[in-house]
Amino acid sequence: MVPPWQGEMPTSDVYDLSQIEQTGELIALTLTGPDTYYDYQGSHLGVHYLLAEQFASYLGVRLRIEVCRDTTELLRRLHAGKDADLGVLPLTSDTTLLGWMVGDSKPELRNALHEWYQPTLLAEAKETERQMLTQRRVTRRVHAPMLRRGVISLYDEMFKRYSRGIGWDWRLLAAQCYQESTFDPEAVSWAGAKGLMQIMPKTADHLGLARDMMTDPEQNIAAATRYLHELEHEFQYIHDRTERQNMVLASYNGGIFHIQDAMRLAERDGRNAQRWDDVREYVLKLKDPHYYQDTLVHYGYMRGTETADYVDRIRARFNEYARKVRQ
Repeated sequence: MVPPWQGEMPTSDVYDLSQIEQTGELIALTLTGPDTYYDYQGSHLGVHYLLAEQFASYLGVRLRIEVCRDTTELLRRLHAGKDADLGVLPLTSDTTLLGWMVGDSKPELRNALHEWYQPTLLAEAKETERQMLTQRRVTRRVHAPMLRRGVISLYDEMFKRYSRGIGWDWRLLAAQCYQESTFDPEAVSWAGAKGLMQIMPKTADHLGLARDMMTDPEQNIAAATRYLHELEHEFQYIHDRTERQNMVLASYNGGIFHIQDAMRLAERDGRNAQRWDDVREYVLKLKDPHYYQDTLVHYGYMRGTETADYVDRIRARFNEYARKVRQ
């Protein structure tokens, strides 16, 4: 099997493994895509990203990924040799782009790659990502969608209290919580999200939620509503409240920057960028290179199916709650 760094590019400055170890950082250039690098619900995935993380760990340094617009930019920056150590691309049949690239002036780094690389690593990384994406995403105890007639969960009073602060129907907040954790305050996702509303650690830091309090029901719900309020502020120009909330829910799950990418594409194509059904179509299209490589798209590839399903399920459950439970 051809090692993935066979396509080597010359660089102008000497900055080899010794200097990388001194700075403690390996800088890799890549392109967005399902096999390379993408953001997924607050985490980074992509088979070659996972491999690059393994290689950086092998070297004892941290990894910094720099996403390029296209291969031309990647090759130009790698050729300059001043702000990157590796070019990380999938193996292809194109003889000019066989995969990972190392500058000729980095023999130490190239030798380290040869020592680290085993033909089984690529398959193992693919299996690791497959398990991440197909395993049950949240380890949790399953709770009933409603406790009894007129009562949705043990946390109804908290939903009512904190939803008032952002002007949401508390039953919509409850529907979102069910989708996130089925009302399990101890729920933990494979990506590290915790609690009733599945807040990521970095988001908790941003919201002022202490990490040792992430599974506290009230603290978690309070932080989640603050986050919802922040997201809604970003869409304040959408006058229809339901449509605005749909964009917020989609952003909570898939990331606001991906949703804004989809909105730009929808507007470009003459669709209504303030209507979820129109934007939803482009959320789904962001898995297609024709769309995620478009110059209007700033954050690349997206696994949009899950985000579309997330909003659909919350809305369906909210409608059920609205029929059965008083506001």
